[in-house]
Amino acid sequence: MMNSFPPRLAVFDMDGTLIDSLPDLAACANRLLAHYGLPPIAVEQVRPMIGDGVAALVSRLLVHAGAAATGIDVTDATTRYMADYTPHSTDLSRPFPGTAGMLEDMRAAGWHMAVCTNKPVAAARHILQVLDLEKWFVAVGGGDSFSVRKPDPRHLLGTIEMAHGSPTRTIMTGDHHNDMATAIGAHVPAIFARWGYGRPEMEAGATVGADSISEIPHLAAELVPA
Repeated sequence: MMNSFPPRLAVFDMDGTLIDSLPDLAACANRLLAHYGLPPIAVEQVRPMIGDGVAALVSRLLVHAGAAATGIDVTDATTRYMADYTPHSTDLSRPFPGTAGMLEDMRAAGWHMAVCTNKPVAAARHILQVLDLEKWFVAVGGGDSFSVRKPDPRHLLGTIEMAHGSPTRTIMTGDHHNDMATAIGAHVPAIFARWGYGRPEMEAGATVGADSISEIPHLAAELVPA
């Protein structure tokens, strides 16, 4: 008798979860600051600014720059940032060690996989393609794919629908409080990626935490058994 359940679906955040994109995000940030004659920012200062989308990142960069950035239009600066970032988004970014092996193990166990990111979908797809990761995913829900984005649960629910999945057969893995919040709102088990960019307190609300990306197949199987 055939199983009538939809396939199990593993949804992943991108920056700080699948991909170490901090070097390119920081490099682009410093090119933007240099354009406006503002002092550079250290890579580790950019890390906590990631996770809420490009506009939020650019706004935080300008706030960090202080009074010297007064009068700079955030919308214009965001447009400039994206125009520079997209062609340079894979100069330094790489999948976290073990990512490809984890995805291979998940597929071998019968999981379908999708990406739910606040990064614009065109940029997300470009990065996944260049880094040879796109082949693993049946859907990519970007920050501009829907009328809402994380932490709104409808971003995750929309991605699940794109992937022809069901929330009752889905898990969400991410390194940011937005990932945990969207999963909680969608009633989906959440795995917190401790190897990512999120601060430890962002794990609050997670179903379970993972120290290594290699733990995901085992944890996923426990959360949503075959």
